[in-house]
Amino acid sequence: MNVQVRIAPSPTGYFHIGTARTALFNYLFAKKHGGTFVLRIEDTDKARSKKEYEDDIYEELHWLGFSFDEKYIQSQHVEKHKELLHKLIDADRAYVSKEPSKDDPARVVEVVRLRNPGRMITFTDVIRGEITFDTTELKDFVIARSTHDPLYHFAVVVDDGEAGITHIIRGEDHISNTPRQILIQEALGLTRPVYAHLPLILMPDKSKMSKRKHETAIKDFRGKGYLPEAMINFLALLGWSPKGNVEVLSMDELIAQFELADIHKAGAIFNEEKLRWFNREYLLRMPESDFASRALGILKESLEKRVSWDDDIAKKIVPLLRERIAIWDDIRTQAEEGAFDYFFAQPDLERASIPDKKSTAAAALEHLAAVHAMLETIPEDSFIAEKVHEVLWPYATEKGRGAVLWPLRYSLSGREKSPDPFVLAGMLGKGETLARITAAHDILK
Repeated sequence: MNVQVRIAPSPTGYFHIGTARTALFNYLFAKKHGGTFVLRIEDTDKARSKKEYEDDIYEELHWLGFSFDEKYIQSQHVEKHKELLHKLIDADRAYVSKEPSKDDPARVVEVVRLRNPGRMITFTDVIRGEITFDTTELKDFVIARSTHDPLYHFAVVVDDGEAGITHIIRGEDHISNTPRQILIQEALGLTRPVYAHLPLILMPDKSKMSKRKHETAIKDFRGKGYLPEAMINFLALLGWSPKGNVEVLSMDELIAQFELADIHKAGAIFNEEKLRWFNREYLLRMPESDFASRALGILKESLEKRVSWDDDIAKKIVPLLRERIAIWDDIRTQAEEGAFDYFFAQPDLERASIPDKKSTAAAALEHLAAVHAMLETIPEDSFIAEKVHEVLWPYATEKGRGAVLWPLRYSLSGREKSPDPFVLAGMLGKGETLARITAAHDILK
């Protein structure tokens, strides 16, 4: 079978997580079977459709790495919709019905209704097995507002038939649409596609993910600094599990492993902490030069209004950033909190915070003086974290690590949370380290 799949987003809002996951599963299936991945923009809701939303669909698909083989705009197929609608009416498979308007019962409108044979319909869902509906309760349902204005169900079936769609992979909220669409397919003499309905995406509290209640737009996650590879990897595991215990998989590896039959029936939990974990894994795998280039750009943008920027100092911070961030936005957040200011300028110290909580000001004064004396013995060109550790560690072990190392670390950073004092000293250099210890010593004295 020549596999043809499609995604059919409506440009009535920004491209969101649910549509992205659906697009991914269609894309993986198409590539696995050498098939065609079709994008259809369903823009017939003129009141809500906007060009910016349509542009966002293309932009986010490109960012995620999806290349579509064919593209359709639904509104450009209206003539075909009308042609087949009249064909059904002429064949008495559908008819024009004059009835009161739902909006204004005093007004009579003409709608088109499909003649429903009223029988049981069974279709096999690749994920859920056999599903049966009694279509009697649907009665003769409306397929067009008029002979010139087909409704969603009719337009979708016509477009799928025209594009030769073989597999319809979509969310389980469309299961109830399937019997209507099968009846329309049969009336038009179209081949029934294979159906696969994906589990819903749920929030951690098991509530359904909602565009109104939750952050779902892909562009917002991109804006936070998530990587497309991480987003793809995370979305793939929302309702599907790869073989083995490996979670971090490239697009090629996902394609190789993906099978529709392996998709879960139960709802998939969207956990942003897990997405952050994936993103951190991909950041750690990024080439050092690529990471440094991007990280320094964000750091400079975040800091240059706060501090006197220094490229040499900033470059020393890059390994620290790699250890501490999960997404690019973490750099901005930490910068706004002042987490990097002390690298570029001596911190403002509070006298009461210099001693360790279990120690005294007099002890801190003594230890800072001793530390200063020991660090003075290290040559400038050997003043690195490992050497600072080697020189200070025996003294800190003897006198109490907290009592010695807390005053040193706070003197260098002015913060309760920062890298260990050996790393800080190595990054700041001998002169700046000694100057900051002296400043803290003077405050205590």
